[in-house]
Amino acid sequence: MSEIRSELKYLSSHEWARVEEDGTVTIGISDYAQDSLGDVVYVECPEVGAMVAVGEQAAVVESVKAASDIYSPISGEVIAVNEALEDTPEIVNDSPYDDGWFFKVRPDEIEELSNALDSETYEGQLDE
Repeated sequence: MSEIRSELKYLSSHEWARVEEDGTVTIGISDYAQDSLGDVVYVECPEVGAMVAVGEQAAVVESVKAASDIYSPISGEVIAVNEALEDTPEIVNDSPYDDGWFFKVRPDEIEELSNALDSETYEGQLDE
């Protein structure tokens, strides 16, 4: 059974978003996504300073099974990327919600996250 954290927002494409105390948003992929992908071998994050748009491709994750686009759950400026993923992408498999985050965004409109799924809705979608 995949871990689904109640404090996060999710996309149906398996990205998660966490609003931090400073109003920024941290983005990664769910436990279900990393488990489905298998061993992650490469992560390509957006550049710091890049603008991302809600629902648009912002990053790429590659595993031994497949390559997948990562979509941004919110629009804004990328203010940080997880540089540890360059040398140790398998962190995504070990810690998808903590150490395996992908990038952080200073959102244009935090209200965009209201369109994302809560944990119960996301879990229900996985059960289908």
